[in-house]
Amino acid sequence: MNTKDAKDFLVQQATEQAALDGVSLSDLERRMMYFVENDETSCADPLALNGEFEAQYDSADYEVKMGRLLRQAYKRLKTESPQRIVEWDDAIRLLSKGDHYLPVLWNAKPAGENRWRDIIIMVGIGLLIVAGIVIAAIWEAR
Repeated sequence: MNTKDAKDFLVQQATEQAALDGVSLSDLERRMMYFVENDETSCADPLALNGEFEAQYDSADYEVKMGRLLRQAYKRLKTESPQRIVEWDDAIRLLSKGDHYLPVLWNAKPAGENRWRDIIIMVGIGLLIVAGIVIAAIWEAR
C-alpha cells in the first residue's frame, strides 16, 4: 500500500460512514483529509487548500467531526469486514510516518470524551495532595 492508496481507503471509509450517519461532508472537507504540508505529490497546492479550508471551517470542530466518523467507520468495518481492519491499520501506520493530516483526525477526540478518566485523575491528584498535607502535619507534630 502506498500513501495515496492509504488515503483513498480512509477517505472512502469516512465518506461512507458520513452517508450512513446522515452527516454532511463537503468536497472541501473530503479534500482536506488528503492534506499534508510541503508535499504537493500527495496534496495539490496544500497551502491554497489549507487557506480555503481555514476561511470556511473551524479546524477543531472539523477534527472532532472527522475523528468520530473515522472511529465509527472502524467499528463498522470490524463488524462487516474484519479482514479490512488490517488494511486500515496498515494505512494509519503508513501515514503516521509522515506529516499527514489523517492520523491527526483519527486521534482527535472532543474535550470531555474521556470524562470519567479525567475525573479519576483529578480525584487521585486531590488525594495525593491531602495525603501529603497529612503526612507533613504528622511529621511537624513529632
